Amino acid sequence: MTQLEWQAAVFAELKRAGIRQVGYVPDAGHAELIEAAHADNDMRAVVLTTEEEGIALAAGAWLGGQRSVLLMQSSGVGNCINMLSLPINCRMPFLTLVTMRGEWGEFNPWQVPMGSATPGVLERAGVHVHRVDRPEDAADTVVAAASLAFDSRVPVAVLFSQRLIGAKVFVK
Repeated sequence: MTQLEWQAAVFAELKRAGIRQVGYVPDAGHAELIEAAHADNDMRAVVLTTEEEGIALAAGAWLGGQRSVLLMQSSGVGNCINMLSLPINCRMPFLTLVTMRGEWGEFNPWQVPMGSATPGVLERAGVHVHRVDRPEDAADTVVAAASLAFDSRVPVAVLFSQRLIGAKVFVK
C-alpha cells in the first residue's frame, strides 16, 4: 500500500466518521489529507496559526453539532498541553492525527526531543494514544480512534510513525 493509498483510506474513514471540520498547521506529512479536505464540499479545512487553536476549534465544532479532527506534527504537541484540559474537563471528544518527527531517519536534531516525548506527554495529559507503523493499519486505527473519541467523549491521538510517512530529507 502506497502513502497515497493509505492516506486516501484514512480520509475516507474520516468522512465515514462524520468529520466536518479539519484544523491543521501546514505539514508535508499530512499534505494529502489537507488537500482532500480542501477539495471536499462537505468539509471545512481551517488553517491554524498554532496547534492549540485546533483544540478550541474541535470544542466549538462539537458544541455546534459537528465533528472535527486536528492534523499536526509531533513538534506541535507541546503547544497543546495546557489546552488539552478543555476536552478532558468538559468531557468533549477530541481526535488528532499526529505525524511523527525525530524518529526514523531524522536529519534535524531539534525534532528528536519532542518526537521522543510525544507519546508519553500525550498519555500523561490524559489522551488515549494509538500508533500506526504500517500502511495497512492506518485506516482501521483511525476508525477505532474516532469511535473511542466520539462515542466515549475522550481525547484520542493517532501517531503516524516517521517510518510510515517517510523521513524528511534536508535539501541544500
